[in-house]
Amino acid sequence: MVARAGFVEQAEAVLAAGGPRVALHLRAHAASGRALHDLAGRLAVRARETGSLLLVNDRVDVALAAGAHGVQLGRRSLSAADARRLAGGMRIGASVHDEREGREAAEAGADFLLAGAVYPTATHPGQAGAGVRLIESVAALGLPVIAIGGVTPERAGELRRAGAMGMAAIRGVWDAPSPADAVQRYIDAWQS
Repeated sequence: MVARAGFVEQAEAVLAAGGPRVALHLRAHAASGRALHDLAGRLAVRARETGSLLLVNDRVDVALAAGAHGVQLGRRSLSAADARRLAGGMRIGASVHDEREGREAAEAGADFLLAGAVYPTATHPGQAGAGVRLIESVAALGLPVIAIGGVTPERAGELRRAGAMGMAAIRGVWDAPSPADAVQRYIDAWQS
């Protein structure tokens, strides 16, 4: 997504539209450390101006150097415990796919969990979603849980009832004609 023409301007519009109700998860696996740092630095400034959060995927070093609010760790990342030793009080999220992974991340010091894929999604073709049972089981661990994977505004109520503290979307936002308008639809659905 970050390689798309106009991404930075759209990301800044998303931050402005969502304000303190939005956390932008910056993922750029193919980007160099310097390119990711430059992008994260620019978006961190805008996030602070709007009251939003900026989380950098996988790269604790870049998150720290760019002034991001936190880091989102995946299966290929440092453990949450190692990230905590480096990042101190920075927010640390961990992507989890089942209760066991959630428990391990919680015990290692994660502040919140990104759990999915809840529903079938083009990001993971041919795989069935885990369903809201995943959110229920991970939420029982006591950390805030963000649901991801096939999440649409229409599913907000179901996810909230299952124990999610929020929801995340990739294509639902970035493939929309106006990502900022799409974010507002997600926020409205979550709050209704």
